[in-house]
Amino acid sequence: MSNLDDPKSNHQHVESTPTEPTAPPVADMENQANSATAPPSSGFGFGGAAAIVQRWRREDLIKKAALALRVLALIFSLLAFIIMASNEHGDWKNFDRYDEYRYLLAIAILSTLYSLAQALRHVHELSTGRHLIQVQQRTSGLFDFFGDQIMAYLLISASSAAIPLTNNMREGVDNIFTDSSAAAISMGFFAFVSLALLAMISGYKISTVSYI
Repeated sequence: MSNLDDPKSNHQHVESTPTEPTAPPVADMENQANSATAPPSSGFGFGGAAAIVQRWRREDLIKKAALALRVLALIFSLLAFIIMASNEHGDWKNFDRYDEYRYLLAIAILSTLYSLAQALRHVHELSTGRHLIQVQQRTSGLFDFFGDQIMAYLLISASSAAIPLTNNMREGVDNIFTDSSAAAISMGFFAFVSLALLAMISGYKISTVSYI
């Protein structure tokens, strides 16, 4: 038999080409060494601390601005109430003879009580750092937002109702009664502006509350 028929002889003539081991890239080894020796980053640096401090300052400024507007709303509402309640000069020059003036007086009283309660609550929170009523921050913000809006709408409604009546009176005669009515209307309008700004601040505070 020939050697071609012998499978062993075929295996003897087959030469396998050896494969040389490949060395890992030097750059990859250096990157792995650097990553292994580098300290883990905490994710909190000077930039994060500065952002938190700036946020605290902004929140403190907003609280002080809200308290100042509460005091202004209280003063304007109280002045509107006092001026209109004392606007009695006999005969037709009595405020209680007109529905528009009685409406303005009632809203001024309601706004005075609301602003006084809110001002006292904010003073307590700023001085003690705790809420007067233990509620969540979002619930407190919603109460301020809707309360300020409702009182602002009532004040502008009462002032708008009393303006045409006062203008008609001043066309015929201009005296202390019409001047006092105009002054009460002006105070009610200023109280409305204060509460409208407070509603904007309350809306901003609600938008910044975290839901997590």
